[in-house]
Amino acid sequence: MKLYDTSINIILKYQSKYGSYVASPNFRQYQYCWIRDGVFIAYAMDLAGYYGSSRRFHEWVAKVVERYSWKVKRLVEKLERGECRGQSEYLHTRYTLEGFESSGQWPNKQFDGYGAWLWGLAEHVKLAGEEHLLDTYRNQIKLVVEYLTRFWSESCYDCWEENPDKIHTSTLACIAGGLNSVNKYLKDGEVANTVDKITSFMASKCVVGERFAKYYDPQADTAAGLDSSLLWLVYPFKVFKADDPLFRHTVASIEEKLLEPEGGVHRYPEDTYYGGGEWIILTAWLAWHYAENNRGEDAIKLLKWIESTADNQGNLPEQVSHHLLAPQYYEYWVEKWGPVAKPLLWSHAMYIILYEKIQP
Repeated sequence: MKLYDTSINIILKYQSKYGSYVASPNFRQYQYCWIRDGVFIAYAMDLAGYYGSSRRFHEWVAKVVERYSWKVKRLVEKLERGECRGQSEYLHTRYTLEGFESSGQWPNKQFDGYGAWLWGLAEHVKLAGEEHLLDTYRNQIKLVVEYLTRFWSESCYDCWEENPDKIHTSTLACIAGGLNSVNKYLKDGEVANTVDKITSFMASKCVVGERFAKYYDPQADTAAGLDSSLLWLVYPFKVFKADDPLFRHTVASIEEKLLEPEGGVHRYPEDTYYGGGEWIILTAWLAWHYAENNRGEDAIKLLKWIESTADNQGNLPEQVSHHLLAPQYYEYWVEKWGPVAKPLLWSHAMYIILYEKIQP
């Protein structure tokens, strides 16, 4: 329970007065709030019973969506007129803690956070019993639904803020999962149809061999790559079932190529960011899969490994450097941006989520 309690305290400490969660307070590039990260932090707080913290985050997102609603309306108008749309015209992936776009350059065209928000809000409503929020944020929900319905098939940056010319399988999982979750309340036939289209696209285009691929390349009309974020297809977004052969083979590939035998989980085989270490959030995700599929001992083993990565103050990093995929790049990143981000609030959130999933 010690790291569990510490994780809650760290998240509460670094939730801003505006409701946003800073990604990492001690890492200059991460002193913003990513909607994607924040959704899972809020979900962790919901599972831990801190509904007020989660509610404040969702209020913050709703204000951000309202503030930049004009961008979606302009994008839709341009789409309908057949005009080109620049990447900066799309909703951003990260914001200042106050809820404004940041002025610096960043790979901001990412759809995953907005799909995840719909899912996270639906989970908060269910866990906290606050269905009135669906009415309170009805306009923002409808705007995000339209945004995702209109643009899901476009290429964008992935969850690691790379590969802008690809369509990413984990991003599609966020979108389909979010639309499906919120549509249990909206009951909109067009939204249901969009979810079916996305799911069919994933099953037909985002496959390599017998497993799901990291991305689909629309220019080459091919799919390629392996990435641990493919775990999102089932947990939490339930776009596919855990016993789907494509997903089972995906998990097997992640275990074979990205899971260290006595350690954690890497992002993808070609990773060079800080040398390509083992990520706490992805280790928790694989353990979540184990916990939901009668592999409790394997889940607990990974939970204990995560606990071993905390420092003396209980801070969890973004990744650890015990088994680097590309060690020659580690010093490059340290010199460029400083030590690995710590604490990373998303890491603490995933520890809380995993702890809750393992509990009988």
